[in-house]
Amino acid sequence: MSPRNRLFRLFRRPVEEELTIDAPDLAVVAEAFDPAEADSAVLCRSHRWNPARAAVLRHHLSLPAEGIDTAARILAQDGYQLRMAPDQRESGEVTRVHAVRVQVLDALGCAQERARMAGLAQRLGGDALGWDALQPPA
Repeated sequence: MSPRNRLFRLFRRPVEEELTIDAPDLAVVAEAFDPAEADSAVLCRSHRWNPARAAVLRHHLSLPAEGIDTAARILAQDGYQLRMAPDQRESGEVTRVHAVRVQVLDALGCAQERARMAGLAQRLGGDALGWDALQPPA
């Protein structure tokens, strides 16, 4: 190996594996379920969140059953997947779902997405309960 190649190898950044919403080792690093608390405050108080790494942003929504297909179509346009909440039970008219996607988090982006989810849920007769962010351990 040439000295030049050794030098490049020494200073090369490790390749980070691409994060997926189904990664098995994800843990909640920040959560916002109080509508009065700013998203910037949520991120600032989180000691587990790594702002340099991608995270899974998961919005918790309560939607009427007839609005789920519409929500899934609208959210898919921006890379979200709509999934049933694990604790969901057949409760009749209201269904708890998660809108999830991978992104690098910042306070402005979280606030914009929270407002967007609230607007979508309201138009469909539901409610945006809050969001949490998941990342693998450092």
